[in-house]
Amino acid sequence: MDSKAYWVGFNMVRGIGAVRLRALLDFFGDLQVAWSAPADALMNAGLSQKIVENLIRLRSGLDLDQVMERLDKLGITVLTRVDEEYPRRLKEIDQPPPLIYVRGEILPEDDFAVAVVGTRRVTVYGRRVAEEIGLFLVQNGITVVSGMARGVDAIAHDAAIKGGGRTFAVLGCGVDRIYPPEHQHLAERIMERGALISDFAPGTPPDAINFPPRNRIISGLSLATVI
Repeated sequence: MDSKAYWVGFNMVRGIGAVRLRALLDFFGDLQVAWSAPADALMNAGLSQKIVENLIRLRSGLDLDQVMERLDKLGITVLTRVDEEYPRRLKEIDQPPPLIYVRGEILPEDDFAVAVVGTRRVTVYGRRVAEEIGLFLVQNGITVVSGMARGVDAIAHDAAIKGGGRTFAVLGCGVDRIYPPEHQHLAERIMERGALISDFAPGTPPDAINFPPRNRIISGLSLATVI
């Protein structure tokens, strides 16, 4: 089995994030060993009883091979923080996501990126400025990073694409879930000129609590953020 499958498995367990996954790696030395560990060993590694129960319940009904096959069919790439392809700048933030899911492609030149984010209720002035900034950035070889939300985000992505540049959309849901739904065509264009990125497992719905945490990825991928 692909070793990344165990990273994906733990990513699907409620309550296990960057800190707890690091604790498991430090304790067991290998996520495959941790995945099959008994409850007492998992608690000795620092997991609470509730999280251990979540893990045991999930793994008892989960076929990781099938999960990885589904990701492959959906064209979703998994990058863990130990992979060379994992974005260099993202590794430098406090508690970088253990893994990210990617639909599209991350290229070496995307290391030079700037985030453009703003209001969903954009004014005529805001639209013009977002377009100008997005176009200016890609004309100077800078990848535009945003969140594919309505308003400024979508305008910045669109300007980057029309300018012949590259752009990333960091989602507050799984990369197989397009939100808002009217941005389906925009998402397809982004994947052709960059990537959809998320640290949420595929199938995760766009809940409100997901959006603030995803902002650390937007900023982490970027040299600067324009708001």
